[in-house]
Amino acid sequence: MGALKHSEDRRSGRRRGACLLIVLGAGLLAGCAEPDGQRVTPSGRIEPFRYDEWQGRWVLVNYWAEWCAPCRREIPELNLMNGVQGVQVVGVNFDGVSGETMPRLIAEMGIEFPTLLVDPRERYGLERPRVLPVTLVIDPAGTLVTTLQGPQTVDSLQAAIGDGGPVLADPTGIDTL
Repeated sequence: MGALKHSEDRRSGRRRGACLLIVLGAGLLAGCAEPDGQRVTPSGRIEPFRYDEWQGRWVLVNYWAEWCAPCRREIPELNLMNGVQGVQVVGVNFDGVSGETMPRLIAEMGIEFPTLLVDPRERYGLERPRVLPVTLVIDPAGTLVTTLQGPQTVDSLQAAIGDGGPVLADPTGIDTL
């Protein structure tokens, strides 16, 4: 009788262990959802991203190209906005540049925000921009609020976000006393 009980205890322990592994495995898989695409960081690293990372923040999706002079002029303004808490700026290269060329371009143009290697326009039911630069303004709930054409400034971007959105305290980027 003692051997039988010992055998049942071992089987019960194995079952509990197997159930625990299944539960833990399912939890890990749920947290490891497939990425929506890849982005290039300002340091040139390519990493996966998910759109749900943007949840709860204003997102400015900026379409730019190396040959676009107005795009180059607005990059410092976008860099400043990317530093505002509650705002995420991401770029999309209009020409679809990828590979080793993208990190070089990002450094050359002084871009200090991630650049997506996937165009999010289909997610919002939009056609490819016909002019540059273009900036999509997406609210914290993930809804497209407006599409801005032409070069933007901190003031125009904050106006697009509207009242109640995050504000850059010093638009010059220089602390004042």
